[in-house]
Amino acid sequence: MNKLSREARAQILGMMVEGMALRAIARMTGASKNTIAKLLADAGEAFSDYQDRTMRGLTCKRVQVDEIWSFVYAKQKNVAGAKAAPEGAGDIWTWTAIDADTKLIPSWYVGARDGAAAQHFIGDLALRLANRVQLTSDGHKPYLEAVEQSFGADIDYAMLVKIYGEPSGATGRYSPGECVGAEQRRVEGRPDPKHVSTSFVERSNLSMRMGMRRFTRLTNAFSKKAENHSHALAIYFMHYNFVRIHQTLRCTPAMAAGVSAKLWELADMVVVLEEWEKSQGQKSN
Repeated sequence: MNKLSREARAQILGMMVEGMALRAIARMTGASKNTIAKLLADAGEAFSDYQDRTMRGLTCKRVQVDEIWSFVYAKQKNVAGAKAAPEGAGDIWTWTAIDADTKLIPSWYVGARDGAAAQHFIGDLALRLANRVQLTSDGHKPYLEAVEQSFGADIDYAMLVKIYGEPSGATGRYSPGECVGAEQRRVEGRPDPKHVSTSFVERSNLSMRMGMRRFTRLTNAFSKKAENHSHALAIYFMHYNFVRIHQTLRCTPAMAAGVSAKLWELADMVVVLEEWEKSQGQKSN
């Protein structure tokens, strides 16, 4: 396996977060696809570990949560008839939380869209917060038990339940229902009605779908393995939180949240990867 320089690894990671496919990266950089796939896996593990350790004691005030759909190898309805479908094939959901003020994404979870996934996701989020927060979710019912189990009464929680009508204009398989209204439902505590919103997390999910080819609909760019899907998300969130300057904040979310005191570059991400490799007793690929 070829050994990549720090500059080459930074370049490849930059291409990954810009949504390029592994084969396209191989063609443009000259690195082998296996080397790039190994970098994807190692970087995903390293960045997931780093963010897990640093996203602690956060002083968020308003948090929004949501889920975004994708699939691995084949859509759920086609898994039974798929040839050599790997474990984890089918629909896969990414649960994300965002701080409405700093735009930091402190927690995410990749898995199903059921009660167990909701409890894992909300439980992880609760462990990262240092104070009482106002939380807003959509009307997905598993949130109710998950929030109760993880926060109890120590939260100001509301659901924003959207009301959909029939699709307007042209109709078809992918025509969504028209949102004709939204209902605020207080669940726990005293949430401020002015801040009961899921706009920021929904916009963040849109950026994910537009920025990562694995989330693009009606293409063959979907993830072929659940592990690689998770690794790609860890790399994306690392870049989003620490490297990418938010246009409104004029700094990175990690800087705005006090998680980082400096503006990172792609080379800093490689340093984190190298330190993780040393801790694992690995050699740089």
